[in-house]
Amino acid sequence: CLSNFTFLPCPAVSYMPLTKSASAGPRLDNDKLYRYSYSAEVGLNRLTGSTRGNTGFRISSDVDISLIWRNPEIQDEQLLRLQISNVEVESVGKRSRKNNIFHGSSAESILGKVRLEALQRPFMVLWKMGKIRSLYAHKAEPSTIKNLKRGVAILSFSKLKYSICNLQADASGKCLVEYKATKDHVIRTKHLDTCKTQEMGFTTQSPVLGISGKSTSETVITLENGIIKSADVEETHILSINARHKAATKVLSRQSLMLKKIEVGPTEAAGKDVASVVKSLDDKLMSVGVMVEKVKTKCKGCPNLMDTWKAVRSQLEPGSLSKAEAPRSFLTLLHSLRKASKSEILTVLRNCSKTVLPQLVDAVTSAQTPSSLSAILEFLNFSKKEGLVLQERFLYACGFASHPTETMLQSLLDLSQGQIGSTEIKESIVIIMGALLRKLCLKGACELPTVLKVKEMLLAGPDSTQMESEVQMYLLALKNALLPEGVPILAKYAESEVGAFSTIAITALQRYDPQLIIPEVKKTLNRIYHQNKRIYEKNVRAAAADLIMSSNPSYMEVKNLLLSIGHLPHEMNKYMLSKVQDILRFEMPACKLVRQVMKDMVSHNYDRFSKTGSSSAFSGFMARTADVTCTYNLDILYSGSGVLRRSNMNIYGQGNNALLHGLQVTIEAQGLESLIAATPDEGEEELESFAGMSALLFDVQLRPVTFFKGYSDLMSKMFSMSGDPISVVKGLILLTDHSQVIPLQSGLRASAEFQGGLAIDISGGMEFSLWYRESKTSVNNRGALVVIGNVTVDTDFVSAGVEVGFETEATLDFITTVQFSEYPFLVCMQMDKTTFPFRYLSTNQILGDQLVPGSEFPLHQENSNMCKKVFEQAW
Repeated sequence: CLSNFTFLPCPAVSYMPLTKSASAGPRLDNDKLYRYSYSAEVGLNRLTGSTRGNTGFRISSDVDISLIWRNPEIQDEQLLRLQISNVEVESVGKRSRKNNIFHGSSAESILGKVRLEALQRPFMVLWKMGKIRSLYAHKAEPSTIKNLKRGVAILSFSKLKYSICNLQADASGKCLVEYKATKDHVIRTKHLDTCKTQEMGFTTQSPVLGISGKSTSETVITLENGIIKSADVEETHILSINARHKAATKVLSRQSLMLKKIEVGPTEAAGKDVASVVKSLDDKLMSVGVMVEKVKTKCKGCPNLMDTWKAVRSQLEPGSLSKAEAPRSFLTLLHSLRKASKSEILTVLRNCSKTVLPQLVDAVTSAQTPSSLSAILEFLNFSKKEGLVLQERFLYACGFASHPTETMLQSLLDLSQGQIGSTEIKESIVIIMGALLRKLCLKGACELPTVLKVKEMLLAGPDSTQMESEVQMYLLALKNALLPEGVPILAKYAESEVGAFSTIAITALQRYDPQLIIPEVKKTLNRIYHQNKRIYEKNVRAAAADLIMSSNPSYMEVKNLLLSIGHLPHEMNKYMLSKVQDILRFEMPACKLVRQVMKDMVSHNYDRFSKTGSSSAFSGFMARTADVTCTYNLDILYSGSGVLRRSNMNIYGQGNNALLHGLQVTIEAQGLESLIAATPDEGEEELESFAGMSALLFDVQLRPVTFFKGYSDLMSKMFSMSGDPISVVKGLILLTDHSQVIPLQSGLRASAEFQGGLAIDISGGMEFSLWYRESKTSVNNRGALVVIGNVTVDTDFVSAGVEVGFETEATLDFITTVQFSEYPFLVCMQMDKTTFPFRYLSTNQILGDQLVPGSEFPLHQENSNMCKKVFEQAW
């Protein structure tokens, strides 16, 4: 093998060559014509379940092969003439006459007269030293026809000489091929995972939400007197949705070549070189290459963008976003947008009702084509304050982009440097630039000019301004970007005197690989937690403790954390105790070290581990399937007076050897003790009244939302508070996005498109009643998910396709009720999911429809006891 491919799967074993004088390929006798029967078929179906979606077709013919010219000096350089005849096209699999479009149809009626003539027109192959060096055909022939001829040529002239493995180009691309040869048989295995093709697709960066593929290709050749007697190819491609591997498609491609007879053939042509011989035989023949060409197909009768929009817009009204019809319509619109021009997209945008326009902005941005990006940037006016909702929806869709480009990042950079009507939008632009920066770096584009420019801007950002809101903006952008160079900057701001800076910096560091939390950073975190230099707010100290425990802590770090319990503010004692117990119960990475430390009775004793309070930390499983494990954790920290200080909910998805931070919703409150005539905790005496909510969704940090800030704002909102939740993020998100062209050895091409759309509505609220001395915080999550995969083979004269997927609708609510009329105050946490449907989809049908029962997720026993008391008093 070539040295560059030594890591590829070619076994280091040896096989006997055919003979000492064996040629590298078939040596045809002159003046003879070899007639073969040939067939190429492709079948598409679901991997499991219903067979109703199975579809495909077979092209069969005769193929005449004869030697036209042989280089007198190099016997293994031959020019061969091939001609296809007696073409037939039929369905693969059993179908009724009514459902069989091929029944009673001739090859000419299916292919058309021009294509059939082109397919049956002779073409040439230059075979030299075991490889097809050139294929000669009429350049004007349709690409589909030239591709089919390539498939015939590849099978007719396979390398027969012994070789362990070799890099070869054929219709599938440039691939590593392995040969096993005996006297009369050759087995050719193509390692399809090594193939490099001319058409590059894209895929979702998160493996949890992505698509997995498995491909095989094997050719079995039987020889007779050094000539191919028969050759059979079987090639399979399986594509499955990682979140549900049961939703999978299979492409099965077969080729067969069988020698029928040998007849008298044409005589060899005279000539010194290949070019002159080819020209003398047919001056229209040109070398067209071995790998398949792109096939441009026109969809006859397909709706244009405006027609598609009219058909789906009613399902995209705000009231429909919790139903599966919304993301399904979103995906339909997305496909149409990706084929549309800028002017078509602008026409739809300018003729859209106000209620549906935000959802249309989601779709246009998610299309991620040059036309769609140009259209949406022209449509939105960032210099005006009025379009804030649409502008933010555009920015969030950019943040969730499946395959962002440098152009998209440059567009946001230009916007950030231009006139912006809203401060909130400017913050969102910079925060989302951090998310795009990370995604571009993950796909190896970290050295692009715009990426370098934005990287420099974000790293210098926190120190470039004195405005607190702008410092927070840059820290949140760094939280998205996760640049290794950002670790020292975040560590510096973790020790800031401004609590908000510290919290953002530490939670940003929590997202980094633990290997990047170097000893210097750990020293900073320990200084914060143990307050070696100054007093810190409780939520800052708690965040520092969480990060220490999750970053490969040392024995002494864990011991010092445990020894601190009992010397902390009352509620923080309970929080830290609950955090240690959660690490042990849920068997987190630090659990072994914690158990080791707890063998020391000074660290682990009744006095230390019997602290009471309402703060808590709890982790559990939301779902465990063969494909994905979904976990959650809830951390609640209260002030000593019973007012919520911090509520942090996280949901993670783990599958395909990867982790996805699906959701983080944090509610923070401070400075509310004066409302109930309570004493603030140490270090929090001068804090301004504040409550707000921050969300991280699918690894993208969004701009935080403020409920109120300042005492006057608090009082005005308390008297006008309706109890209605405030929207944090609402819209349509393209979660899964996979596009791939699979060139088959037969010359046919399969196209795979897998998209997953999520309609989501996350809101949060905080109610505060002085009369009833009760506070209530809520986080409400509504969503509908649809994932659909389509695999098609389109030859421009006949198409076949299969569809798979699934859909679901779900609601998840997290409510915390605190009654502080007496001490110890009562705290009840509830985390509920409603009963929701789950459906497997296939081509135009629902394969399975089941209801998943609702449930209340378990929390610790103390919470259950508290909830009973709270609801007993309510009744």
